[in-house]
Amino acid sequence: MNIGVLGTGIVGNTIGTKLVQLGHTVKMGSRTANNEKAGAWVTSVGSHASQGTFADAASFGEIIFNCTSGAGSLEALKAAGAQNLKGKIIVDISNPLDFSKGMPPTLFVNNTDSLGERIQRAFPDSKVVKTLNTTNCNIMVNPSLLKGEHDMFLCGNDGGAKQQVADILKNWFGWKSVIDLGDITAARGMEMVIMLWLRLWGSLQTTNFNYKIVR
Repeated sequence: MNIGVLGTGIVGNTIGTKLVQLGHTVKMGSRTANNEKAGAWVTSVGSHASQGTFADAASFGEIIFNCTSGAGSLEALKAAGAQNLKGKIIVDISNPLDFSKGMPPTLFVNNTDSLGERIQRAFPDSKVVKTLNTTNCNIMVNPSLLKGEHDMFLCGNDGGAKQQVADILKNWFGWKSVIDLGDITAARGMEMVIMLWLRLWGSLQTTNFNYKIVR
């Protein structure tokens, strides 16, 4: 499958690398066609990887992973182009973190709205599925790094898109438990979980942890 990954940070790098390892062809998008970080990633992962602008990656991909920072997500997706995203699944991994006052960050949207919802409203012809934003990027693509069973969440308005993303999580990344939280408004809770995650990071002194819903 041809896949577009938006964002050149550690999340985009990790997601893109895993997808290439699985045999997919991945184009990493950034603001410029010759981004240095994207170029280094392409060199490191081989012939199934390429780079381009956000628009290039969005046009190339049959499915799009939004791995940009939350503060820049809408701008990046607008640069990608609504026409290039039309009818496609956008797997939204971003969190609405505001670092303007330093650490710890705050959320620039919460409670009555979410970044996931803002993205869906901005791109009504795309199918936004929020997932993977509640754990670190290494666990995103390899949940077996943690012992025992643990859960991944997703939400979105389109049932078929959610099923396809759930299949990706299970069959490509190895998640055994994926919990569907409902429509895209569930992104509010999923994004607010990051504040708990940050506190747990500080308390546990590691990012290698995740959540288990005990039934």
